[in-house]
Amino acid sequence: MAIWKNYINGEWVPALSGKTRKVINPATEEVIAETAEGNAEDAKLAIKAAKEAFYGTGEWRRKSAQMRSDVLLQIADEMDKRRNELARTDTLDNGKPLREAEGDVDDAIHCFRYYAGMIKAPYGGIYDVNDAFGPMHSYTIHEPVGVCGQITPWNYPLLMAVWKIAPALAAGNSIVFKPSSITPLSSILLFEILDHVGLPKGCVNLVMGSGGTVGQEIAENFDVDMVTFTGSTEVGREIAKAAIGNLKKVGLELGGKSPNVIFADADLEGAVEWAMVGIFFNQGEVCSAGSRIIIEESVKDKFIERLSSRANAMTLGNGLNNPDMGPLVSEEHMNTVLNYIEIAKAEGATCVCGGYRYTEGECAKGYFVRPTIFDNCTSDMTIVKEEVFGPVVTIQTFKTEEEAVELANDTIYGLAGAVFTTDGARALRVVKEIRAGITWVNCYNPTFNEAPWGGYKMSGYGRELGIHGLEEYQEIKQVNINLAPGKLGWYEER
Repeated sequence: MAIWKNYINGEWVPALSGKTRKVINPATEEVIAETAEGNAEDAKLAIKAAKEAFYGTGEWRRKSAQMRSDVLLQIADEMDKRRNELARTDTLDNGKPLREAEGDVDDAIHCFRYYAGMIKAPYGGIYDVNDAFGPMHSYTIHEPVGVCGQITPWNYPLLMAVWKIAPALAAGNSIVFKPSSITPLSSILLFEILDHVGLPKGCVNLVMGSGGTVGQEIAENFDVDMVTFTGSTEVGREIAKAAIGNLKKVGLELGGKSPNVIFADADLEGAVEWAMVGIFFNQGEVCSAGSRIIIEESVKDKFIERLSSRANAMTLGNGLNNPDMGPLVSEEHMNTVLNYIEIAKAEGATCVCGGYRYTEGECAKGYFVRPTIFDNCTSDMTIVKEEVFGPVVTIQTFKTEEEAVELANDTIYGLAGAVFTTDGARALRVVKEIRAGITWVNCYNPTFNEAPWGGYKMSGYGRELGIHGLEEYQEIKQVNINLAPGKLGWYEER
């Protein structure tokens, strides 16, 4: 089996230690690849290359917006040519159904094309300033941050990589990228494409390895100007601490325990459909998953009957065969989810359906968990408070709008939330009161390249996507020009 290598300074290279890591197909438990297992020394080499590419040669950052745009479009075109390969790789690596992986690839392609257009749009500002210093002209320009360290999770391997790489390249930065050790394969294919389009040496670098070594070095290193991370709140806090040394820019998109608030006047069938998407899409391994259903008491029983019927009918299997749901990403993560289920039962929650590892038919091997619904949940239960990151949803009830809002906000997280109601005024009121960075009305989970993505509270800070996603990778410089050289204005008049 060939060993997939790191990509540093324009070359595919093994880890300096010679160590490798096996990649497992979560649907079959089979080894499907072996990759270089880098450490802090590999990360330092990549950072050095990125620093030279940005501050030394400066070839990429000095290119015009039009030239950078052309390259981003080339990347999108090459991804389009390899669409099937990229999608199949994510399914083998992560376990998600193939149709979902294909959607991820399409979104990633659109993301590159979006930022290819964005960087040619007007930006900056001109300011009419006072004349205390004489006639002056003041304006701002946007410049790249510099060397950007980027660390991504295993739940959307390709898409999360592109959410970070596309705007960073569009802005003119150099990149040191670390994918999840569990799901690195589609990122390797993406770097093959970046290599193919001829980006300058050192402009983009891929280092595979653990977060405790490669990720830690990226966060601590004084030659890294910015670090972005998507993943757990626990790890995000450690990255923020490590970044303090040189006060580098930090962007964090972290955990969530998002409320899905359903009022009695909602279209119940539609609410069930969207609740299914909200919690069982991508096996529930979604930071913004609607893992807390908060429903008006009078319609709870009807809702649960329909939701559990749909959940019990879901098919599980190998993602390549496009079941309703694939396996969880790893044995370790499956055991974590199953442990949360047992804790919920012990604390008194009622398991309406699911709640166990599924081993029938082709699922005899692999990390499959049946879609799980818990009723009679209270806010002090572990299953309600902590992020499970799996196909597990809790049910709580309310009688008044105020109570619904209080339950929705009773969490340390603030990533996402939704409201289902046919009362437009109520929808606007409740959305405004929910403390979360992303909210939906009468739907759950639609995400767009054009709109910003990020959370409140312990779900992190900074934004990805949209113009805000580009600005995260830029510095804003103020420029002031004296229109009357030689004169000192107020100082001369003293």
